[in-house]
Amino acid sequence: MLRIEGLHASYGRTEVLHDITIEVNEGEVVCLLGANGAGKSTLLSCISGVICPTRGKVLFSGADVTGETPHQMVRRGVCHVPEGKQIFQSLTVLENLRLGSYSYASRVGREEVAAEMDKIFALFPRLQERKTQLAGTLSGGEQQMLAIGRALMGRPKMLLTDEPSLGLAPLIIKEIFKTVETLRQLGLTILLVEQNVRVALEVADRGYVMQNGSIALGGSCEQLANSELVAAAYLGKQLGHRG
Repeated sequence: MLRIEGLHASYGRTEVLHDITIEVNEGEVVCLLGANGAGKSTLLSCISGVICPTRGKVLFSGADVTGETPHQMVRRGVCHVPEGKQIFQSLTVLENLRLGSYSYASRVGREEVAAEMDKIFALFPRLQERKTQLAGTLSGGEQQMLAIGRALMGRPKMLLTDEPSLGLAPLIIKEIFKTVETLRQLGLTILLVEQNVRVALEVADRGYVMQNGSIALGGSCEQLANSELVAAAYLGKQLGHRG
C-alpha cells in the first residue's frame, strides 16, 4: 500500500532524512522505532504531505504522491495523528470530530457523517459522554482518543500515528493500544511511531528502527526484540544477555 523509496528531507540546509526506503502492506501495523531526533516524525510528515521531500519517492496504492499536499493525501485515504494531539481546544468534541470529515462531508448526507461518528463513539465511549465538552478541558488520554477519532472521521485507508502513548498513564496507554488492535482487526493499515518499544512490538506485525535520519534495522517484531541494537538501546538489556 505504501512504499518509500530513497527519501531525503531537509530543514533549510540541514538534511534530516537520508535515503529512507520502507514499505507498509495493506492491513499491516508497522512500527517505527527510534530515539528523539531520529527523524520519525519528519518521515510521517513527508508521507502526509506536511513536508515536501528533497529527493526520493512516496508511493501510495501504486500512485506517486511525492509532494502532494495534506489535503490531497487525506482525499487519497492517508490520515495523520500528529505528536502532541493538536486538537482544537476551544471547540467541542463534536466540532473536532466533524472537522475530521471535511474531505467528504459536502458530498454526502448528514446521516452518513453521523454514521461515521457513531463508529468513533463505539470505539471511544468516553467521547460520546463528553461530546458537548470543550476539547481543552478533556484529560490527556481523552484528548488522544479525540485526536485518533478525528483522524478516523476522515475514513482513512491508512492511519499515521505519532507517539500515541506520550505522557499518558499506563492504564490509558493500554486502552489506546487496545484500540489500535481493534483497528487492525477491522483491516486498517497503520504506521505507528512509538517510543514505548515494548508496547509497539506487542501490537505491530513488523517494524523499522531509525537512527540519525536513516533506517538502521528492519524486520519482524520478534527479530527486532531479539536484535542487539534494540535490546541494548531500547529494552534495557545488556548485549549478549538477552532474556
